Amino acid sequence: MKTIPYRYYLPEEKMPKAWYNLRAAMPEKPDPLINPGTGNPVTTADLAPVFCDELIRQELANDTAEFPIPQPILDMCRIYRPAPLIRAYRLEEALQTPAHIYYKFEGNNTSGSHKLNSALAQAYYAKAQGMKALTTETGAGQWGTALAESCAAFGLDLTVFMVKGSYNQKPYRKDVMRTFGAKVLASPSDTTNAGRAILDKDPNTTGSLGCAISEAVEKAVTTPDCRYVLGSVLNQVLLHQSVIGLESYTALEEFGEYPDVVIGCAGGGSNLGGLIAPFMRDTLRGERKGTRFVAVEPASCPSLTRGRFEYDFCDTGKITPMAKMYTLGAEFIPSPNHAGGLRYHGMSPMISKLYHD
Repeated sequence: MKTIPYRYYLPEEKMPKAWYNLRAAMPEKPDPLINPGTGNPVTTADLAPVFCDELIRQELANDTAEFPIPQPILDMCRIYRPAPLIRAYRLEEALQTPAHIYYKFEGNNTSGSHKLNSALAQAYYAKAQGMKALTTETGAGQWGTALAESCAAFGLDLTVFMVKGSYNQKPYRKDVMRTFGAKVLASPSDTTNAGRAILDKDPNTTGSLGCAISEAVEKAVTTPDCRYVLGSVLNQVLLHQSVIGLESYTALEEFGEYPDVVIGCAGGGSNLGGLIAPFMRDTLRGERKGTRFVAVEPASCPSLTRGRFEYDFCDTGKITPMAKMYTLGAEFIPSPNHAGGLRYHGMSPMISKLYHD
């Protein structure tokens, strides 16, 4: 066995060249998104006014195991990837445990998080389709920061609806987004019908990610050459985040290690889904038994442990498709604490299905 360093970077040539789609290994797929107007599963035509074409393809593809990563995205990723896998020797010593504890550090980029992995992909596909602008929501601001950087890299305008509680708590996040050229609005705002309706009900609301999604989608569908992008929850986002797990899997393989327990934080599900992807694949295929997967969620927004597994709107204004997921309800407004992006009312349909099964 190799000597395991404190901090290990995979060689650049071992970066993943394709995203892994965990749905391909699931014996039962997540339930489809539903068009609330027809009551039927959404089609490509239903999603086309909101999302870019290639992202719709990735969203709806249950059985395609791998999607090659386009070269322009790989070139941008090389600025901050591969991300280090760190052996927590001092924590092991403090706990006096025989366990080997590792963590994957995704903070070596401007957004300070894993969010850039999907932001670059979504901005790239928007530019490739000829879009001129994107809209999105953000909680703590990490997703907004990542997308602002990505839109600057690919030459797109960006409007970010930032949850008002975080907008007031975290002014420096706004500054970073604006430095990259993004327009940042506190949500709910008076710039959209959805925002005005929410403010009419509660003028003092601190907002939620569900509110911000409603505004961002409305802005996208009413603006020419504009699409909406989301930083978590959706299948396409978990697909892009699989680079976290794929790098971890390869690095651990080099040390002859395999995890007994895989732990990730869970707000909307993209960080957790990306980390567990190749390890859960082994479990679902029966190639590795007994691995335990742990989702750690905020007590202020406990969708998995306190939510119901049912179809619900992904946004407060109820203008998005409905997803089968663990949800606290589309109108749930979390306490305005510092959890930021971990305060989404629902959970990724893929994570929800895995947990439910």
